[in-house]
Amino acid sequence: MTKTVADIMTRDPITVGIDTSLGDVIKILAERRISGLPVIDSTGKLVGIVSETDLMWRESGATPPPYIMLLDSVIYLENPGRYERELHKVLGQTAGEVMSKNPITITPEKPLRDAAHLMHERNVHRLPVIDTKGSVIGVLTRGDIVRAMAAEQT
Repeated sequence: MTKTVADIMTRDPITVGIDTSLGDVIKILAERRISGLPVIDSTGKLVGIVSETDLMWRESGATPPPYIMLLDSVIYLENPGRYERELHKVLGQTAGEVMSKNPITITPEKPLRDAAHLMHERNVHRLPVIDTKGSVIGVLTRGDIVRAMAAEQT
């Protein structure tokens, strides 16, 4: 029998709201020893993910894009929009301000193989599992998949 996402996902995951302070987010991540949290809006719908990667911007800072001056004009050598997004994460004070928007999600009936493929192809560490209304009902991590593989070995 093929395992599904629902078979191994973590049910009823911890979530945070868009207005949750970064201090509270950091505390939850550290105390629970997890690396990311789904961010939900006031109706309970998934709007983003805040992860350790998002929080690293606070410590590492944002690097302005390289540019050259030509006849009193600034010509950016990289997209300045990237810098604006990085700066927003550095200065953000809430989960909604630093989260990664439009997270990749999966539904509970999908085969585990599809989830593993999606995580590998999109280079994500966790997939929020959502129901038909867009509410978070679980989280599937790479660790969950590895543990399921180990259980099959015994």
